[in-house]
Amino acid sequence: MSTPAFKGSVVVILYDISRFARNVQAHIALRQTLCDAGGVLESPSIEFGEDSDSRLVEHMLAPVAQHQREKNAEQTPNRMKRRMMNGYSVFTAPIGYRYKKTKGHGKLLTAHEPIASSIKEGLEGYASGRFATQADLKRFFEDQPAFPKELPNGQIRQQRVSDMLKRAVYAGYIEHEPWGITRRKGHHKGIISLETYHKIQDRKNQKALAPKRTDIREDFPLRGAVVCASCETPMTSCWSRSGTGKRYPYFWCQTKGCSEYRKNIRAEKIDAGFEQVLSAMTPTEDVLAVAMSMVGDASGQRDEQDKQARAALKRQLTELDKQQDSVVERLIETSNPKVITALESKIAKMDEDKLRLSDKIAQNTKPKASMGQIFELVRGFLSNPWNIYDKGDLAAKKTILKTAFRSPLAYDRKEGFRTPQVSVIFEFLGFFTSECKMVPPHGLEPRTY
Repeated sequence: MSTPAFKGSVVVILYDISRFARNVQAHIALRQTLCDAGGVLESPSIEFGEDSDSRLVEHMLAPVAQHQREKNAEQTPNRMKRRMMNGYSVFTAPIGYRYKKTKGHGKLLTAHEPIASSIKEGLEGYASGRFATQADLKRFFEDQPAFPKELPNGQIRQQRVSDMLKRAVYAGYIEHEPWGITRRKGHHKGIISLETYHKIQDRKNQKALAPKRTDIREDFPLRGAVVCASCETPMTSCWSRSGTGKRYPYFWCQTKGCSEYRKNIRAEKIDAGFEQVLSAMTPTEDVLAVAMSMVGDASGQRDEQDKQARAALKRQLTELDKQQDSVVERLIETSNPKVITALESKIAKMDEDKLRLSDKIAQNTKPKASMGQIFELVRGFLSNPWNIYDKGDLAAKKTILKTAFRSPLAYDRKEGFRTPQVSVIFEFLGFFTSECKMVPPHGLEPRTY
């Protein structure tokens, strides 16, 4: 490297001329500005100077550098597009994933634990209705210590949750509409199933529910699950302060025109009534033993049913392949633009159906827990649902409400809770208790005297 022309002048050192400016015009302008300021350019790969030969070389290399930069800008999206078409993600790894070099794949998305498990629980919970709104899902993610928070108060933006819900990458699929890349199976392992992803999209397209208030959700777990017996609309709840300054929790009907409009009911009274309702649903030990025996017998048929279901899915997939081949043949033979558009849409729909069938076939149908663990959980829930509700957190309470009752509970200010509409399992246990009796010691045959 040559010695600077002037002692004490500004020296700009370049590794390569392509790093100085993005195009020839910018190079010339920046070079002139540097010279006017008394600066000097130095580089290990080219000798800059003010003579005609040095300027000729410099002005020849600058367009070459511009061409290389533009060519790379053209080729990079094409390489990225080809990689995506082959089932690989090329953008920034989504939350819950990170890139890892693997043999035969290069950089491949892999689950980033424990964030991936939290996302799996959250997305499946939203699909199943455990989280009624996106706001509930947002609060769930905020409660996870490992989940990255983007705001200084430990919260995340609602837009982040909304974006996560619509990304097929979490189901193990790749797509990018701006590049015309339709959904296809990715080489990375999905956090959720494609069926769960479609359930999420169905829920997102439903009428949005008003987000729950965070300041009272812990104090009123029955909020949203209790309706006014007169107008059958959900009651609201709030804290009320007396003249002495003491605060009391109340429920009340918020429907104008209802005979019970704004007539307060102490929350303790409703809670006590709900305890009686839930406790009364506890079956006897004999009935519970018979029910668990029936559950055990039914579980023994699971493997055979799974095999039959898997075989049926494979038959559907084969039939769908035949139908698609037939449509493709029609597409080749026709020249009508409207017919071509309709057939292309039909083929795309068949591709989507094939992906869903393939995903169902590939899913592991074995339960995550052993049958013994499942039996213990079911038995604990059925034997004493109030105990689980009383000692559980808010999520457990909401789960009990959804699994034990088919619809909200109607409450009358004077008479208390009306007869609830219980879920199928508790309805069966109630029927078994009231209608089924033990065979008498002498048997079913009439006595002979």
